[in-house]
Amino acid sequence: MMMSISLFKPTNDGIASFLRFVSVGVMAALLMTTASPSAIAAEASVGKPVMRRLSPEQYILTINGIFGRDIDLGGNFETEVREDGLLALGASRVSVSATGMERYDAMARAVAAQVVDPAHRDTLIPCKPASVSEPDNACARQFLAEAGRLLYRRPLTEQELQIQVDTAAAATVRLKKFYDGLGLSLAGMLGLPQFLFHMQTVEGDPANPGQYRLDAYSKASALSFLLWNSGPDGELLAAAEGGALQTPEGLARQVDRLLASPRLEDGVRAFFTDMLQMHDFSALTKDAEIYPKFTTGVAQDAREQTMRVIVDHVVTRGADYRDLFTTRRTFLTPALGAIYQVPVRPYPEKDSPNRGWQPYEFPEGDHRAGLLTQLSFVAMHSHPGRSSPTLRGKAVREIFLCQKVPDPPGNVNFEVVQDTKNTIHRTARERLDAHAREPMCKGCHKLVDPIGLALENFDSAGGFRTSENGAAIDTKGEIDGVKYEDALGLAKAVHDSPAATACLVKRVHAYTTGRKTTPADNEWIKRLQDGFIADGYKIPALLRRIATDEMLYRVARPQTEAANPATTLFAQTTAQ
Repeated sequence: MMMSISLFKPTNDGIASFLRFVSVGVMAALLMTTASPSAIAAEASVGKPVMRRLSPEQYILTINGIFGRDIDLGGNFETEVREDGLLALGASRVSVSATGMERYDAMARAVAAQVVDPAHRDTLIPCKPASVSEPDNACARQFLAEAGRLLYRRPLTEQELQIQVDTAAAATVRLKKFYDGLGLSLAGMLGLPQFLFHMQTVEGDPANPGQYRLDAYSKASALSFLLWNSGPDGELLAAAEGGALQTPEGLARQVDRLLASPRLEDGVRAFFTDMLQMHDFSALTKDAEIYPKFTTGVAQDAREQTMRVIVDHVVTRGADYRDLFTTRRTFLTPALGAIYQVPVRPYPEKDSPNRGWQPYEFPEGDHRAGLLTQLSFVAMHSHPGRSSPTLRGKAVREIFLCQKVPDPPGNVNFEVVQDTKNTIHRTARERLDAHAREPMCKGCHKLVDPIGLALENFDSAGGFRTSENGAAIDTKGEIDGVKYEDALGLAKAVHDSPAATACLVKRVHAYTTGRKTTPADNEWIKRLQDGFIADGYKIPALLRRIATDEMLYRVARPQTEAANPATTLFAQTTAQ
């Protein structure tokens, strides 16, 4: 299947034909990658290079980092795919639909138009043309080389650069506007695989003949996307170009620099957003008649509350990861205060740097502490009109303990569970006990219900309650042999569970490598787990161990052109 999507619509037939030709190569490459699983590394064994599509957040942060935070993308992204609990793994199954390419095209044109407009050109373009109505290849070359180095995360080849310079010149001749021609070329670059995917290139390892490693630029990208969730900055690329990044000392210097940067918050947010499945918040709804306080604004604040707690805890304070399950520290807005029944005064200044957020600590004796009692968790893992011990218990096991819970059989009758007005089975515990008497249901519910029932004091919208339908709520339960009385006891049990910290390490490993964990990874993961314990369960220390470990950059074999169809197709189209 071949499809042509013009990146621009200039009146010059030659320019339009060229851009259509390149876009055909791009689309064909992407479709080939989807159709040929053996050509990508998503399913490959440990050590093979991967090719991952930029996530929406990575796209945005990269554009903002290069051209500024006031650049409006003017479009939206395709839906991402979650695999084995992480969107980062789904990104390795490289696939872009025709609609997705059209969206990328629209965003590329919007971004490029702003970069070259009068409000931005003097800041973003390092030179001025001799004439604003005629080609200036020297100025175009300077800008496209500098911008391309950051967009492609490596220097452009001479062939790539010359094509972009020629495109800008041809467009300028026809349109009689230098900046429009330059923008045309820039937009073309933004629509190519070299920018939209971070691909890994392999080279021989001089220290180990016959073995292979990622080249310095691929290593720079791996570091930057892990720690900053964005492409490498100029200093990191310079370390790659000069060879320092291929030495243990040079690598450690750059890792420490990235970890010390405020941009580490972006990397930590990205990982926990993925792990906690926070992207699903965009589809979260509640029955407005039952929960009138739960608005779209509350949902957005609930997600941000969790991210602020995580960043404050693991980055700002450098605290023990396990304490995220028991900490009483949090951040609230007036809207969240209404749900949590805590008075929160709004800041008088609309432009307050905290944008209405205030630190708060739940007092001893309060029923709330840690991630499991936050609105984001209990609301997301509930139904629109009622809580769900089953969904919440399943989420605890799968998200925090990496324990897969089987899906229910297709012929299960849920009437008893769903009937919240049942006068015989008034509480969720009673309804689930009745439902679990069916032999096909008993096994799975035994795994999840005792966990979720500990959170039944929180309704579907996160409000606190002590009874349901006039009957007292019983929150006692057990997880993996540990008994507890309520949500705080459950939180402490998860805090103390070795499975929780082992799961976190596995998640970070899979997130970093872009592939499922295999038995071949066990030794490396065990070493990371031991280090995580020795470091006091500190997330930045774990990230440093991964980022400085040679295992992250080892590959099983050199990357051939056949393993990179997107690059091959582009080379073929541009050479003709």
